[in-house]
Amino acid sequence: MRRIAITGGIGAGKSYVVSRLKARGIEVYDCDSAAKRIMHSDEFVISALKALMGNDAYIDGRLNKARVAEYLMQSDASREAINAIVHPAVAHDFIASDMEWMECAILYESGFDRLVDVVVCVAAPEEVRVNRIVQRDGITPEAARQWIARQMPQEEVAARADYVIVNDGTHDIEQQIDNASLIKK
Repeated sequence: MRRIAITGGIGAGKSYVVSRLKARGIEVYDCDSAAKRIMHSDEFVISALKALMGNDAYIDGRLNKARVAEYLMQSDASREAINAIVHPAVAHDFIASDMEWMECAILYESGFDRLVDVVVCVAAPEEVRVNRIVQRDGITPEAARQWIARQMPQEEVAARADYVIVNDGTHDIEQQIDNASLIKK
């Protein structure tokens, strides 16, 4: 089975491209949703996160998102420590899912590129991305730019990918998916 990843930075429009794939009957494994599910349900991950951040990582059995976000923003080492717990569990879950497609915003940073055969980068101009993030999350443009700056540069992701889909509101997404020859006929 050939495995394919959809990646791209925040606000690039990965979810829209995935929605177009789903409209074609393609199931796509969502790494973000899987990580959230695993952080709420996997006893090993829960124990490891509590050991790392303290028991306040969970309140009344629910993940304390504010505490996790605070810990993530402390330093690169903090982020890497959480990732070292969560990423292997997500990778195992993806492989066990037997799905061909995955959506992963941090494909290269997580090492998940090793799990797939083909990488598709969804890209958009920075101002388009900023506007999307501001509208979606209700944050300031400056905060949106900070989130973008914390990720691998879009140019690097695109250069490493096998295909690039430009999702700027003017390019035909369906045509780009067809041109990439990724869909089994």
